[in-house]
Amino acid sequence: MIRLLVDSSSDYTKTELDELKLEMVPLQISVNDHHYLDGIDLDKDTFYDILMNSKEFPKTSQPSPNNFLTIFEDAKKKGDELICILLSSALSGTYQSAKLAKTMCEYDGIHLIDSLSATIGIRTLVNYALKMISEGKDAKTITDRLEDIKGHLRIIAGVDTLEYLCKGGRVSKAAATIGGLANIKPIIAVSKEGKVEVIAKKRGTNKALSFLKEKIESYDIDKDFDIFTVYTYGEENTIKLEELLDIKPSGRIQIGPTIGAHVGPGAFGIVFVER
Repeated sequence: MIRLLVDSSSDYTKTELDELKLEMVPLQISVNDHHYLDGIDLDKDTFYDILMNSKEFPKTSQPSPNNFLTIFEDAKKKGDELICILLSSALSGTYQSAKLAKTMCEYDGIHLIDSLSATIGIRTLVNYALKMISEGKDAKTITDRLEDIKGHLRIIAGVDTLEYLCKGGRVSKAAATIGGLANIKPIIAVSKEGKVEVIAKKRGTNKALSFLKEKIESYDIDKDFDIFTVYTYGEENTIKLEELLDIKPSGRIQIGPTIGAHVGPGAFGIVFVER
């Protein structure tokens, strides 16, 4: 049997995890001396409410190797193959924790994939893995194909405010202050190295939307894969983006704490696979 495991940065709801029979290891979110397990005792809207009303910036902690080891040992005991599709190693130590757990478990049936992505990018890989499982592909074939595809994943988004990029240390306080006064909307992307980068800055939401439309249309999008639009808190800007695009998304999905803490409410974007 082939099983799939993700971490909570994949932003699946508990209902979705149950329906798709996915296993999940949560990251920990800490803010105001409270510690939450992402996706277990902290839902997305509650997180954004805390984010917008707290002076403290949330901290994300990777799962421990033991969080993975329990599941790995169960797979080993049952003789199952386990494919783990995990948050970019450039953003978190989650992948390293899983590697250490695999070493401790000493089982070759565990296949680890550093997605070099996050949130809905991981979901895109999972959906394709599920398709290959349904077609009867073996775990090695699936893993090799996912390793190839992950380099073609693209996540591009507009950010409504520089405030949270500043709190997360991605832009300076001076740049955030000036940008706020000038109504600057940063455009971010997850790079091929798995890092979140600011790729452009536009004055006002309309110019940011126009830039995103042109940027998206410059790619040769592989329509054999899911195309998702995304939002953090508030869908208005994402709906406007959808109305500008010629392509029809597979769905609109809310981004959770792992990326949402850095981009804040009002963010809007798209996830797709480039040929």
